[in-house]
Amino acid sequence: FKTENRRMKIRHKILKQKYYLNVFNGIFLALGLMLFTFGLWFLCDRNNLFSVLFSSGENQLVAYISCMLLGVGSVIAFTSAMGFLGIIKEIKCLLVTYVSFQILVFVTQMAISGLIFIKKEEVHTQWNNRIDEVISEYGNESLAEQEPVWNILNAVQHNMECCGRYNVTQWEWNKNKENSTQIPCSCTKSNLKKWFCDVRRNSTYSMGCEEYLNTWFENNVLIFTAITISLLITQIFLITLTGQLFRNTKKNNIWPNE
Repeated sequence: FKTENRRMKIRHKILKQKYYLNVFNGIFLALGLMLFTFGLWFLCDRNNLFSVLFSSGENQLVAYISCMLLGVGSVIAFTSAMGFLGIIKEIKCLLVTYVSFQILVFVTQMAISGLIFIKKEEVHTQWNNRIDEVISEYGNESLAEQEPVWNILNAVQHNMECCGRYNVTQWEWNKNKENSTQIPCSCTKSNLKKWFCDVRRNSTYSMGCEEYLNTWFENNVLIFTAITISLLITQIFLITLTGQLFRNTKKNNIWPNE
């Protein structure tokens, strides 16, 4: 009777641990799929400002980030599927493999988080330099392949009612205009489908787009960081609970022999 009572208590613990493990594993899977979607969005969305700016020419930053996110997201999905099977069926070898993968992903996530923290300012500086470069190249007939970038810049300026990165005077750097007084039509309320317009300076948008562009950049970094931190916290719970489940499953298999 005493042995049976112990077995019942252990079995009750196992059922509770399996429930919480499945919940946290589901959260882990959802966050992993979010990372995978993030990577897919970067890779495939040609209207994404960051992708358009950083996937042209020799700059392959978007490709590297996309591959990294797709890889981590895929490993998380595989690990979660293995975890669900090991948890439900109480297969000890799968639980050990699951914890091993969790630790591997945890270390990888820590490395990525550290890299983001170290490289954030560098990427932000590249971001501003790349926007300045686009402004200086804008409208150059020999760079027709850059038109998607210019169209994105036009959309930002027109929709946000701003001009240049910091203000309208930045367009004085551009050497592709017919005359020095011209500015992009997107810096005005004009709907003309051409690169530059002759307009009075006081009829243009005077505010620069830097605040909007920086907010967009910071928001995306914040979302990515929040997903990463959530993953790390979830993994701590998963590793702890899986270890407890493994021990209790082992005990549950021992008691019948006593």
